[in-house]
Order: sequence, then structure tokens, then C-alpha cells
Amino acid sequence: MFDLQLYLDALIAIGVIVTATWVLGTVKRDVSIVDSVWSLLFLAAAVAYVRRSGMTATRDVWLLALVVIWALRLAIYLTWRNWGEPEDYRYQKMRRANQPNFELKSLFIIFWLQGVLAWIVSLPLLAAANSAAALQPLDYAGAVVVLFGTWFESVADSQLARFKADPANHGKVMDQGLWRYTRHPNYFGEFCVWWGFYLMAVAAGGWWSLPGPIVMSVLLLKVSGVTMLEKDIGKRRPAYQEYIARTNTFFPGKPRS
Repeated sequence: MFDLQLYLDALIAIGVIVTATWVLGTVKRDVSIVDSVWSLLFLAAAVAYVRRSGMTATRDVWLLALVVIWALRLAIYLTWRNWGEPEDYRYQKMRRANQPNFELKSLFIIFWLQGVLAWIVSLPLLAAANSAAALQPLDYAGAVVVLFGTWFESVADSQLARFKADPANHGKVMDQGLWRYTRHPNYFGEFCVWWGFYLMAVAAGGWWSLPGPIVMSVLLLKVSGVTMLEKDIGKRRPAYQEYIARTNTFFPGKPRS
């Protein structure tokens, strides 16, 4: 059942977090800190959704545990990766393109926009939490998919971090480990996470939460994920063209010779 009040409670919680992050980003002149809180928006939403049951429903316990594992892992990794680094080049381009008054504009085009997108994507969490139905086999399948996706993106992030940390790899293209089978294993892992949560939502009767994983898939494939990262990377790194020729874009597959 769709509970509008719980859904609006999550929007308020998300709004408070992104607005506070905007203030901090404005002071630091680094709006890319929004990346570090992205996954925490879903954790805030999940807490809002499960509060009614008081964590007495087994599905709520499972759901919140899975969100905590995924969200904290991603938030900690992104904070560690970006610590001490300048503002991400993507946001630098947005800063240059939205002058004057980028600081104020960023509240709407970056922080509140991401908050609204997270709110929509969180629909499967609302559907899964707002149900008294007993656990179904589909719940277990969904949990496995979520854990697999979290593991997949965790391994991909770790492999890339080690690759970048080796000075001998400077200027080279990462094509080892999971990156040998897909050019974006971290995004594929994220894709799995949200379709896994949708399976849990369907088990609870929440088929109507389908816009959540669809929006996330579009973001990963067509908006802020694959498309944005590969828009001009071939010009900046010619070796990447060879990588494109032999490696699947998103879904893992055998490398082409």
C-alpha cells in the first residue's frame, strides 16, 4: 500500500540533508560533496519508512540492514576517494556554465534535484517497508541481488583504487579484474542493488514502485553515469577507444578480441 504521509516524511528528511549539504558545499566552494551524501539520502528515507512498524516486521529488519550496508559502504568510499581532492571536473563544468550566482543555482540544479531523484528512486523501499505480509521467496531473491550488487561495486571500486594508486599505471586505462568484463562494473553493481530492492517490494505487493529502479537505470545509463563519463573521454584518453572496442559498456560479458 502506498502511504503518502510516510513518503512525504522521507522527502522532508532528504530535503534537510541536501540543504545542509548545500550550505557546507557553498562554504567549501565544492559542490561535489553531494556525491558523498547521495547514498545517505536513501538511508534517511528507509528510516522514515520503517519507523511505523517500530522494526517489528522481519522484512523491515532485512530491508534496513541491506540499506545500511550499501549506503554506508558507498558514502565512506566516496568520502575517502574525494578527500583532499579539488571539486570534481563535472561540477566544475557546471559551475562555469551557470555563472553568475552558481552558488544559489546549485541549490536547485544539483542538491534539490538529486534529493528529488533519490526520493523517487526510494519508492521500492517504501513499498517493501509498508507491508505486514510474511517474507516470500522473492524477498530472499531480492536480498541476494542487493548483496551481489553491493559486492560487485565494492570489488570494482577497490580494484580501481589500487590501480590508480600505482604510479606505473599513470595514463593507462583500467582493464583488469571486473573492469575487463564491463567498462562500468560499479554502475552495474548499483543497477543490481536497486532491482534487488524492487524484487523485495514486489514480494510485499509493491509492484507500483517500478518508477524507482527505472529512474535509477536511466540515471546510470543515460544521464549522470555511463553517458556523462564517456562523452569526451576518448578525446582526453585515446587508449580508451581501444578499451571501448573490446569491452562491454554496462552488462558484463566476455571481452572481444
